[in-house]
Amino acid sequence: MKKKSILFALAAVCLPLALSAQKEREITLNEAIAMARIQSVDAAVALNELKTAYWEFRTFRADLLPEVNLTGTLPNYNKSYSSYQNSDGSYGFVRNNTLGLTGDLSIDQNIWLTGGKLSLTSSLDYIKQLGTGGDRHFMSVPVTLQLTQPIFGVNNIKWNRRIEPVRYAEAKAAFITATEEVTMRAITYYFNLLLAKENLGTAKQNQTNADHLYEVALAKRKMGQISENELLQLRLSALNAKAALTEAESDLNAKMFQLRAFLGVGEDEVLNPVLPEAVDGPRMEYNQVLNKALERNSFAQNIRRRQLEADYEVATARGNLRSVDLFASVGYTGENRNFPAVYRNLQDNQIVQVGVKIPILDWGKRRGKVRVAKSNRDVVLSKNSSGTDQLQSGHFSVGGAFQ
Repeated sequence: MKKKSILFALAAVCLPLALSAQKEREITLNEAIAMARIQSVDAAVALNELKTAYWEFRTFRADLLPEVNLTGTLPNYNKSYSSYQNSDGSYGFVRNNTLGLTGDLSIDQNIWLTGGKLSLTSSLDYIKQLGTGGDRHFMSVPVTLQLTQPIFGVNNIKWNRRIEPVRYAEAKAAFITATEEVTMRAITYYFNLLLAKENLGTAKQNQTNADHLYEVALAKRKMGQISENELLQLRLSALNAKAALTEAESDLNAKMFQLRAFLGVGEDEVLNPVLPEAVDGPRMEYNQVLNKALERNSFAQNIRRRQLEADYEVATARGNLRSVDLFASVGYTGENRNFPAVYRNLQDNQIVQVGVKIPILDWGKRRGKVRVAKSNRDVVLSKNSSGTDQLQSGHFSVGGAFQ
């Protein structure tokens, strides 16, 4: 008995402390929506996806701007043997002991119209033979204009100019859609908690009424005014009311946890939703709703992007049937043992190269890749057509709701 008394005393002390640790907080519908858009996991995921799409679009835009690059080897030390061919055709080995430095400064610009790249380059090379009697040399290329141009290949930059803006528009529309979905979930969870709270109040009142009726029935039974069967029925009603109260409490706790987890609220807070005042909804017209749906629907942008990507895959497969690349370089160069003199008495420096790669026998591999790309494009077009029909059907349903 003494142990039980101690346990009851501890429970009487700890229970009020546990209940006081939970803070009750009134929350309105607008506050719940604002918190969901900022603190919920779904809102954070949507925002991060939009940030990723933004930086991908920024990277694409940067590819269209000129770049300044510095490359070099600082230093290049070589102490080894290398082979050389004598005048009689025999081979020998010579000892190398050199120190070299190289540096290139270039301004590169992608040409989106042709898919090539134009570069303005300046370079300086230095080599010194180490050891006794070693010599040194400088070689400079003060200015060189270089052009790298694929002849029959796919123009990746031109295709990216068509695809990337659509991809970014799709990401922005998807963010708006995700934000509205977060809003709808917040509203749903808010009213679920509010309804569970009202159901709990109703269950408590029903239990109070059932217990009162049962107590009255007990008194009547003692006076012989009701039968035993009627008394048992009222007792069953009281037990059912108690079970309904327990279920309502469990449902309230579940709805409370659901809203708190979605809003990112700690378990030490008890949310008390406030019934919003009735307001008149804004007047909306069908054409206005349709224009907004077409403007902010990511599905329409998704259809356009997939079609462009399918066309791009076909163009890439066709461009890989053969490869012809042009490289041209025009500039000046100089060489001398002294650094200042290396920029005097410059000589012409021109290079023109045409690289060709044409498959003679590949057993139809490249042609097969073209056919695969075309088949995939047909599949995408079929899916896009079905998706467009569903989108229009949804618009017609919205139109019927406004009629």
